[in-house]
Amino acid sequence: MSTRKASAPRIATAGFPKLDLPITPPYPPMEAKRVDKIPSGDGWQFEPKWDGFRAIVFRSGGDVAVQSKSGQPLGRYFPEVVEAMLELRQKEFVLDGEIVVPVGGRLSFDHLLQRIHPAESRIRKLAAETPAHYFAFDLLVVNGSSIADKPIETRRDRLERFFVSVPEGSLIRLSPATTDRKLADDWFDKFGSAGLDGVMAKRLGEPYHSGDRDGMVKVKHLKTADCVVGGFRYLEGTHEVGSLLLGLYDDEGRLVHIGHSSSIRKDDRPALTKRLEALAGENPFEVRVPGGPSRWATDKSGEWEPVRPELVCEVEYDYFSQGRFRHGSKFLRWRPDKKPKQCTMDQVTGGNTESDLTLIAP
Repeated sequence: MSTRKASAPRIATAGFPKLDLPITPPYPPMEAKRVDKIPSGDGWQFEPKWDGFRAIVFRSGGDVAVQSKSGQPLGRYFPEVVEAMLELRQKEFVLDGEIVVPVGGRLSFDHLLQRIHPAESRIRKLAAETPAHYFAFDLLVVNGSSIADKPIETRRDRLERFFVSVPEGSLIRLSPATTDRKLADDWFDKFGSAGLDGVMAKRLGEPYHSGDRDGMVKVKHLKTADCVVGGFRYLEGTHEVGSLLLGLYDDEGRLVHIGHSSSIRKDDRPALTKRLEALAGENPFEVRVPGGPSRWATDKSGEWEPVRPELVCEVEYDYFSQGRFRHGSKFLRWRPDKKPKQCTMDQVTGGNTESDLTLIAP
């Protein structure tokens, strides 16, 4: 955590300050097309895809603005990042990167989400306990001049030179980059369990494509798991199923609630609702029991409807964190060939559980 003792930085809360820069917020970030495989052949720069909040940072003298991917101010939620930006020798710059919260050598999206809190005192407490880091992967303005129209190779060179003066131990970090496809494959294969969300590939020779998906692709980790249906919620405003509550058995034979899937085809909902209602039973979850009303709940459901743990479905998910799917999973198919007790936690906790992100970004 930064030990900066100077006066509190001026952070935009209701909007952005006026900045004397050639690029100012809100500025649409460059985006990426989704592909299934890491591109092969020459002409690509590869970078880790960090699992955090995309953020463009603007500094003009004593003013710092942090902009989210959607163009909203983020600075108030990450005061330690703002302070670290003010500690840099450079005073007129715009960086593109990712805000992450590392915990024990891994990235914790749960700790990141806790920051979006209305109370400043709570934010400051979390910033001290689990400080966020900023991984910079692009430089758009340096020394007050825009280089966004320069090719990625030029911007990368300027970014690396920018980091020569960044203090040791700063929360501002240089995100790795390589043109070696084998190294990119290693990143993708080895560091998913540590919080790496995949790999980005940027075409060499391309400028920064603000607001569009030209010149950059992303390959994300997508995995599947066979899960037990332990309950469901009704679709808002209807008497049809809206989401399935999913579980896996732990080493002690207890059914652990790990998330939900709401990607149910409209035509399948009536028959599935009848099927689930016929399985009504006692709560089968023994660990991490589903909570109260959510956006899937209705007045009828109150909270959720438990069912006997007899149905097994295969779902696709991108990331498993803190004992549950970080996002909702995508329903793929029913698995009548699988017994519920065969659906165990090792499907989502196996593999490179000892991967440490310090190996990729010390």
